[in-house]
Amino acid sequence: MRYFFLAYAIIALLVVGIFGFRGQKFSSPPIRIFPDMKEQDKLRPQKPDAFFADGQGARKPVSGTQPRGFNEDGVKEIGGIAEPEFGGQTGYYYTGHVGDFYGTGMPEELTLTETNAAAFLRRGEERFQIYCMPCHGKSGDGQGITGQYGVPGIANLHMLKAATYPDGQMFEVISKGKGNMGSYAANVPIRDRWAIIAYVRALQTAKEAPYEAVKPAFDAAKAAGQVK
Repeated sequence: MRYFFLAYAIIALLVVGIFGFRGQKFSSPPIRIFPDMKEQDKLRPQKPDAFFADGQGARKPVSGTQPRGFNEDGVKEIGGIAEPEFGGQTGYYYTGHVGDFYGTGMPEELTLTETNAAAFLRRGEERFQIYCMPCHGKSGDGQGITGQYGVPGIANLHMLKAATYPDGQMFEVISKGKGNMGSYAANVPIRDRWAIIAYVRALQTAKEAPYEAVKPAFDAAKAAGQVK
């Protein structure tokens, strides 16, 4: 037992010797096992920096950099649809709302036709696989890879039918986030958000369609090695 108290006293002396008493002031920098983030090596805006030959921390953009929302020759379009540079716009296309309610259906601003609808859906599939599939799964059933690592509350998109979960509500969730899901407004342009919603509706329709209705497309995809 005496060795226990001896070890305890030594540890207490070491703690006091290293960290000092509460409220004690030191003239030398404190000992830190892990340095504060504010002291890590990084460029500070509008501050000099000896890392660069000119001593300036502020750097010019890399040649060829294209700022978001400012395209060549003043063009501000994605897929032929003008996109706003900043938020705050009103209307169904920008908010998912019609008055005080969620709207449903694709906005007129998309100018969808029989000619461009297929390309719009392919764009939605592409964006879905980049931003949504890791959590919601390839088929939208909520069985993505992140769920296997303990991320809770991932929605099964097949439960979010248009009759009870309007397109405008889904747009708002993509834009602002919900629960564990953060906002994707800075990552996904407005037009692409609607393309993702259209693709999710296509996934829902495909799951409920009779096998005879999808058999030709399924057989073609299987022959192409896209499904097993």
